[in-house]
Amino acid sequence: MISQGSLPTKAEIDAFHVAVAATHGVEFLLTWNCKHIANAIMRPKIEQVCREMSFEPPIICTPTELLEE
Repeated sequence: MISQGSLPTKAEIDAFHVAVAATHGVEFLLTWNCKHIANAIMRPKIEQVCREMSFEPPIICTPTELLEE
């Protein structure tokens, strides 16, 4: 994720969370991290990198978003 430019270098742990979720087929990745993960600008880039690596990206959202009707 980082080497592909979807997340900044300082977001290594965030990239790890997304990578683990994608490689294990997790449907939803819940996070309060709106700076790097649940970010409207970053999310499409993250999804693109997952797909380029042949993984379906998880649906990234905050717990509040998941519970909204």
